Parts: sequence; C-alpha cells; structure tokens
Amino acid sequence: MITTPLSLPLDPTTLATTAAHHAPATEQAGRLHPDVVQALRPAGFARHFVPRHRGGNAGGFAELVTAVAAVGEGCASSAWCAALLAAHARLAAHLPEQAQAELWADSPDTTIAAAIVPPAGRLVPTPGGWRLTGRWGWASGIEHCDWVLLATLDDTVTGPPAYRVLLVPRRDVRVHHTWDSVGLSGTGSHSVSVDDVFVPAHRSCLRDTLLTGVTDPEAAACHRVPYPLVAALLFCAPALGAARGALAAWTALAGERGATADPSTQRTLARSSADIDMAALLLESAARRADHAALQPPAAFAPEAAARNQRDASRAAELLTDAVERLFRTAGARALTRTSPLQRAWRDIHAVSAHATLQPGPAATAYAASTFAQHQA
Repeated sequence: MITTPLSLPLDPTTLATTAAHHAPATEQAGRLHPDVVQALRPAGFARHFVPRHRGGNAGGFAELVTAVAAVGEGCASSAWCAALLAAHARLAAHLPEQAQAELWADSPDTTIAAAIVPPAGRLVPTPGGWRLTGRWGWASGIEHCDWVLLATLDDTVTGPPAYRVLLVPRRDVRVHHTWDSVGLSGTGSHSVSVDDVFVPAHRSCLRDTLLTGVTDPEAAACHRVPYPLVAALLFCAPALGAARGALAAWTALAGERGATADPSTQRTLARSSADIDMAALLLESAARRADHAALQPPAAFAPEAAARNQRDASRAAELLTDAVERLFRTAGARALTRTSPLQRAWRDIHAVSAHATLQPGPAATAYAASTFAQHQA
C-alpha cells in the first residue's frame, strides 16, 4: 500500500505553459512532446481519481474539467490526453483490489491508456485467468503509458452479451502507428494489438461494472458514479479550452488588423464569447451534477441525471464548435497559416465534437426517453 501523503490538488499551470509552447511540435510529431509528458505527472492528472489508500486524490469532476480546459487553451491534444489519464484511472478503480495493488504499487502516477469502446479481440479461458488476442483502435496516449485497459466479448457469461475489461502491461502490447488525423493529431491515438497474452483473473472485471459504478459503500464517491454520467463531460472539456484559446488568438488578430472598431468584428466577438461562456456554464453544471451524484448512495442514481449531462455536454460541444467556426471564418488570411493557433484550434475542436459521446442525435434520444418516461410515470 502507498504510504505517501495525499497529493496536492490538480495544478495544471506548468503543464498548460509547457503544452502551449510545444503545441506545434506535438502536432508535427503526432505525439505529445517529451517535455509535456514529463509535466503531466506532477500536474496530478494520473492520480486525480486514484483511490486515496493507493496514494491518489479520489478527486472531483468540476476541478478536473477546469484543469483540462486550462491545458486545452494552448494545446487540445495535451488536454485530451490529460483528461483520459484521469478517466482511465477512475475506470481502473473498478478492478479487484489485487489488480489495484499491482497497478499502483510504486506510484499513484502510473499512466493508463484504454481501448474499451468498441470491444474487440478474442478471449480464451485458461487456468488462473485468460488468454487474449486481438486488435483495438483509438488508444490515445498509448506511447507514454504504463498499462492498457482492453475490452472484449466474454462468451463464458450466460445471458445477454457480456464484455470484459482486462488490464495489460504496456510491454505486452504492440502499437500500430495508424493515427493520422487533421485534428487532435498530437494525441497519438494509435491502434494496438496483443497476441495470445496471458491476463491473470484478478486483472479483469465485467464492463457492466463501469456502467453502474463501484457498489462498495466504502468506495470513494467518484468511483460510485456510473460511466454514462460523466463520459461526455470529460470528452468535451478539452474543447472548452480550445475555444478559449481560439478566442484569444482571434482577438489578437483583430487588433493586428486594426479591426477592433468595426461593428461586424464587435458582433463576432460578443456572440462567440457568449457562446463559449454558455458552453462553460453547461459543463460546469454537468460537473456539479456529477459531484453531487457521487455523494449519493448508488441506488439513488437517476437515469435522468446521466441523460441531462449527455444533453448538456453535446449542446456545449455544438456551441463551442459554432463559436470557433465563426471566429475562424472572420479572422482573415493570417488565420490560415500553419503557425496560427486559431486554425489548429478550429481543427481540434471539430475532432472533439466528432466523438461518439458528443453526438446530438443519441443525446437527444436519451434525454427525450428519460423526460417522457417521467411524465408517463
């Protein structure tokens, strides 16, 4: 058991400065700059949701969203990886205690990548555990992580299809350099594969556990929250930072062009900044809702809270995308240069908003189903 004192709250200041400085190099390399990787650990993202008895913070969602957005102002790719480091540690806290002890034996800053949606691969039961073979996509930050969470079908479970999440050391995973995206290009979200790797039984749990949250009443509040309540919220946080960064870049360009007295420029500024502020309010409200839910007994979790959070995060993503689209369209030719942070933010925010958890259609369907069910009850 880790005996070091609890870490300080999240401090993204140094990481945000470092990430912004190296954003062009991060994008060109298709992975986080080494200085950014080094700054990630002391910033506290990896340990943010780690259980306290493992040396972590078991922290809250509102503070995480604020910290991720701060990093995203200068580099959305770095913010995306920071958010997922925290999120994946929270998922790993659903594993059996023996796996947690192994995972965080040396430090709560152990880094974890994941590829759990969609599930893939083939699982074969074997004495003492499982043998796993397969290939998965979109493992963000895989090149600077220590462990990987992978999900696959478990056909040994009777009833509806069941999926199992398995924890695999990074050394047992092959990385396929498939990530070549116009947005979030520095996340290094490559495909990964394993070939007949043995995974001890204690390093796995059913994926449904993530959907319901840890049921142990002694577990930290943040671990009792079901995944659907917070998934979209955490994926949208980098976009909030990117939009704020885009607004700052656009404002600087407007000043350089001598356009600050132009009425159309003023209207663009007012409308876009208001959209970004509205999106921030939606995400802050969703984060507070998640933190409040974390303090309630598991049985008290209401489906409408998850549907409302999914709705709010999806709408926030739309507001942020529209705002940055408007800023980019009115910024002039200087915004088109490869060195312009505005064009990078424009590409990054479109990549974030394309994520499955932020699609307006499924969010509307979930919210409508929840709302109409309440009225019919």
